[in-house]
Amino acid sequence: MKSKMLFKGYDDEFILNKKVLLPILNQEQSRDLVIDEDGNNVINYINYSLQLSSSHKFPFYTATNIDGLEFKKVPRKDNWRKDNRIVKDLQWGTELYSSAKSNFDRGHMTKREDVQWGETIGIALNAADSTFYYTNAVPQHKDLNRDIWRSLEDYILHTEAKQNQLRICVFTGPVLSNSNPYFVTPINNAQIQIPSLFWKVVVFEKEDGKLYRVGFMMSQNKLLLKDNIIEQLESDDQIFMQFDDANTYQVNVSLIEELSGLEMPKAIDVYTDERTAKLVLNEIDIDPDLESDSIEYELGFSIENILL
Repeated sequence: MKSKMLFKGYDDEFILNKKVLLPILNQEQSRDLVIDEDGNNVINYINYSLQLSSSHKFPFYTATNIDGLEFKKVPRKDNWRKDNRIVKDLQWGTELYSSAKSNFDRGHMTKREDVQWGETIGIALNAADSTFYYTNAVPQHKDLNRDIWRSLEDYILHTEAKQNQLRICVFTGPVLSNSNPYFVTPINNAQIQIPSLFWKVVVFEKEDGKLYRVGFMMSQNKLLLKDNIIEQLESDDQIFMQFDDANTYQVNVSLIEELSGLEMPKAIDVYTDERTAKLVLNEIDIDPDLESDSIEYELGFSIENILL
């Protein structure tokens, strides 16, 4: 592991003159927290932190600071490993991700690109590398519709975040529920529940100086069933059923709180509709002979139906 001095984690005062606190766990979740070798239940990495469930061995959430002004391009190095600050048996590793029928990826909760910033290339490289701990991973189907999911931070950062700061805070996690389906392959003679729903909450400051938050959800249940990775569960949970098509939806943050059991950091809710809205990513054909100052033009895509 790199020097612990670099692992300062999520900064709740990252958005200048504002405080964006970590999500609050309920009592049952708090009793299930993993404690590291120093007695901490918040596990810090570079530019992000997480809290880990000891029973599921997946994170309850990850909390990430993103600085668009200090972003650096660095080479990708896939170096997945367990975190030696934490008891090995409280983390999944190759025993899960290389097992029979494990036709899924090590899905980053905090994206490599999101923390890939800092004053120097070296800091950005170390930050990106720090996302390759298994504590930051949850099984995700290889065909999961991640185009919009992976673009949300960039889109909000460049279209809505206060332009002279370009800083946002992102919270991401799986829904760790007893309704989750079981992986068809037992691990160490135990049945493992694979999360089927994922959520994301983005907090940002607008030009009016106020903090706003937006929430998103997606499901991988149908994809996992199609490839016989999970066992079919008989469930009449209508909330789970409405996210069953592997698309990304904008949702009310209160729904994420209800499903995850977490209390999200306070901010003004942009999306207050109780209904969900499916998002559509539209790629933009860029004519090199034309000039445009629109953010969508620079990014190369727009997201339809998103409310920010």
